Amino acid sequence: MAQTNRVLRSKLFRNETAAPSAARRLDAVEMLKNEHQRIEKLFRRFAQARGNDARAIVGEKLCEALTLHMRIEEEIFYPAFLEATSDVEMHHESEVEHNGVKVLIAQIQQSTPNDSHYSAKLKVLATMVRHHVEQEEKRDGMFAEARSAGMDLLALGEQLKARRDQMKKRMLPARVRTPFVLKQ
Repeated sequence: MAQTNRVLRSKLFRNETAAPSAARRLDAVEMLKNEHQRIEKLFRRFAQARGNDARAIVGEKLCEALTLHMRIEEEIFYPAFLEATSDVEMHHESEVEHNGVKVLIAQIQQSTPNDSHYSAKLKVLATMVRHHVEQEEKRDGMFAEARSAGMDLLALGEQLKARRDQMKKRMLPARVRTPFVLKQ
């Protein structure tokens, strides 16, 4: 069973943490867009997942990835954006969208794929996140405004990466202590 679990996890999440070459530093916008793409892949994997065990693994990974992503945006990117642009409306809209996502993540984490609403919650979460990503990445969205404001996006990217790595290290021991075991 443990072998089956490792195979399933490796198929679902291979290369998810592959980093760009050390010679090329990503700026904050590129990094956040890359994370958006990884999260979108997880949503597609959830839609394709068959069986409660596979859905539980992908659902857990989605909630974790979104939580990390939102925290680095809220702690580092959003304050820097607000300072550089003074665009209070866009900043606040992003915070409100994040709050809605957090409420749904909390509900998902308190349930299991056996819950009749589990898949519906993940579908609604996907819709909310896709809308948020579209708003950030659109032509006149937050990322475009950050670029035109002359923010030091390379330095900000380094800060985002360092904070994300720090949070991931804290989360790793919890995964090691509570391994997921497939039931037959």
